[in-house]
Amino acid sequence: MTDASDRRRIIGGSFGNFVELYDFFVYGFSVPILASHFFPAGDSTAGLLSTFAVYAAAFLMRPVGGILFGRLGDRLGRVRMMVVTVVTMGACTMVIGLVPTYEHIGIAATVLLVAARLGQGLSMGGETSGAYSFLLESAPEGRRARWLGYGAAMAFAPAAIVGLFIVGLRSAMGDDVFQDWGWRIPFILGGLLGLIGVLLRARLSDPEEFVEARKTEHVKDPLRAVFRTQRRTMLNAGLLSSANGLVTYALNGYLYTYLLTVVGLDEIPALLVTSAGIAGGAILYPVTGAMADRYGRKPLLIAGTLWTVAGIYPAFALASSGSVAAACGAAAILMIGTALTTTPQFAVQTELFPTSMRYSGHAIATNVGNALFGGTVALISGVLVSATGSSVAPAFYIMGVSVFAFVVVLFTPETKDFDLRHSRVRAPGVCHEDSSVKEPTQAS
Repeated sequence: MTDASDRRRIIGGSFGNFVELYDFFVYGFSVPILASHFFPAGDSTAGLLSTFAVYAAAFLMRPVGGILFGRLGDRLGRVRMMVVTVVTMGACTMVIGLVPTYEHIGIAATVLLVAARLGQGLSMGGETSGAYSFLLESAPEGRRARWLGYGAAMAFAPAAIVGLFIVGLRSAMGDDVFQDWGWRIPFILGGLLGLIGVLLRARLSDPEEFVEARKTEHVKDPLRAVFRTQRRTMLNAGLLSSANGLVTYALNGYLYTYLLTVVGLDEIPALLVTSAGIAGGAILYPVTGAMADRYGRKPLLIAGTLWTVAGIYPAFALASSGSVAAACGAAAILMIGTALTTTPQFAVQTELFPTSMRYSGHAIATNVGNALFGGTVALISGVLVSATGSSVAPAFYIMGVSVFAFVVVLFTPETKDFDLRHSRVRAPGVCHEDSSVKEPTQAS
């Protein structure tokens, strides 16, 4: 059972994830409309791919945000940076909702869209690592993955909420009005949600685990220390993003547009199918977190990568059939893959780093990994479909990366019993006052 203090920390830490991912998903669900408003009219395919490229560009900014906010978060505290990131994300999202379109101000509209997306990527680069470091270090013993599961649920639940919200707006306003200006409402709301995130987080304090580590470890420059002592760990954590990145963003960032533009489903059924799949995953994240606390992180990661290897081709084959029922089956396959890998992956990636440099190490490694394995999935999938003419071409790309992810998982240590301060397996006689700048033992 959790007391009032625990609930406050879970909600405060997780709500920023809600805001950050709400804003990201608003963009993902609005790609076809944004393509028509922010790029020259004429070639719809070029406009769509350009909008996906802007989507991917935000992921390329995430490592920059990771370096900036990670270093400050390890030096100045988790909560301060968590407030800054949620403000930045909310402001950039509101800009997208307010900026005039290409028709009115020409190329300046495209430039402003790109700038706002880069700001979102910068913010996201610090938010995820800050929130998960905060939740991990605040969690009671034996419940770390479950607490991260709550954070993951709050991060991905907005996708379902955004989908349903857009469906409601389209139904109430009519397609013409929504296409004209109603699409702006979800973006403006994202900015307002950022204010709520600030209010919730301003009441929080840094976890005792972090406060004690800062007193005893005396790591003056976490960024320099993590590059000097945690290079192998950062490589491991970054490559581990392959286990979850593609299947998650295939569901969260590409399935809707795929059903709409490749399969030819109507917008509302495509939104509902995608939203239902994402919502199902969000519900399961705390469950798989509890399983990871009990059985370990690696068994679920192994099961999840094997599930994706076996299921990704049937998922795309079902989705491409044109049936709403088959599309639901495809979403369910993707949902199970994300549920099995999301929470265990977040747990391993944060537990691999010692407390004194966790924010920096996690932010750099996972943001580079997500840029490679998550942010590009929509763009590469769109290019593959366009180049090959095959609606199932993306499946082979995701399948290949998932085989690679399976190998990465096999060589990743089991972190369920790691001591957070030093990021190594607990053992009798471990001195918690020693510096943790030594590279953690890679024992499973």
